[in-house]
Amino acid sequence: MSLISSQQDFSLLAALFAVAVFALWAEKQAWGKLLTGAVWAILMGVVLSNLNIIPHKAPVYSVVFSYIVPMLLPLFLMQANIKRILSESGRVGLAFILACAGTVTGVVVASLLFDLGNNESVLAGMFTATYTGGSANFAAVMQSTGFNDLNLISAATAVDNLLGVSFLMLITLLPASHYVMQHFYERDHAYKTDDVAPEKQTITAYSLAAALTYTFAVVALADGVVYLLNKAGTNFDFGLLRYLFITLLSVIAASAFPQQMKKLAGGQEIGLMLALVFFATISAGANISILLSNAPILLLFVLVILLSHGAMVFGGGFLLNTLFHRMGRDKLQLSLPELIIASNAAILGATTAPALAMARGWQSLITPGILVGVAGYIIGTPLGLLIASW
Repeated sequence: MSLISSQQDFSLLAALFAVAVFALWAEKQAWGKLLTGAVWAILMGVVLSNLNIIPHKAPVYSVVFSYIVPMLLPLFLMQANIKRILSESGRVGLAFILACAGTVTGVVVASLLFDLGNNESVLAGMFTATYTGGSANFAAVMQSTGFNDLNLISAATAVDNLLGVSFLMLITLLPASHYVMQHFYERDHAYKTDDVAPEKQTITAYSLAAALTYTFAVVALADGVVYLLNKAGTNFDFGLLRYLFITLLSVIAASAFPQQMKKLAGGQEIGLMLALVFFATISAGANISILLSNAPILLLFVLVILLSHGAMVFGGGFLLNTLFHRMGRDKLQLSLPELIIASNAAILGATTAPALAMARGWQSLITPGILVGVAGYIIGTPLGLLIASW
């Protein structure tokens, strides 16, 4: 019953891109620069959907997830430097271990505090999976356990979407606080002049067409690799590694042909715009009315999980930094952006982590965010099933 119906594809696309335009404009205004474009896109998506201006679900949203999301990775990684990636990934991986431990701890504590009835074990497993790897793992655990209570599934999905997006918005705001920043190791995560040519490349129709062609080709090659590996007859679903293959091919191209990549001017700008469309799309699925009417106890359950997750990531990161400093190993200390990207990858998956890194100007954390996100895809489902069985 939204103003723009779920069948009005072009009207919905216009609304989503208008959100991206507003987000880019708002973050440059005096009243809006405290928030990033990503946060403005999330806020607008939640507001528009819950005011019934755009729907919570629509076929065109699937287009965003199926086509725009894979395109983001090659666009973001056009200037990736393999040496910098290797040096940065280890710390983000350590932060991701903290994130997974925080999720599991939160699920155990929430299960002890609240009684979700006969379905508690399945719900515990589903939320473990989704806050380790993302929504794909949420669905995988649900299907693996044969869980088919549609009302409860709808409520759990609403809680997952709303609180997951709210958590993302909260951690995105953390770098704006000087008090928070001064308690963590400071590290510059923007590309250096040796990573990207200092001269500004001119954006032309040719460079934009070349950038898009390159992006489609990388995704097509990665999907071809997935197809051939699955056709080989193994029991493993290589589709789970799709984003890893896209990342690998993008990094190889960027490292082997850096001068050619610099000529694809405008590619990263397209990526940033599409990332904001993506944020608006995922936040549109947060249905506050369903949440409040059907799932107050689930709200508390997930709130405990996320509080535990956040405490483990940022509290644990602070304690580790203190230990590393006393050991004289300051290079091992975790920066706040590294902790944020690892947490983001665990809570919302490998697609939002690089989008946030790009939106915040943390280019060197784009690939590490994807890598830990893919790791979350791999371990999320078995970890969720383990918790459900326990």
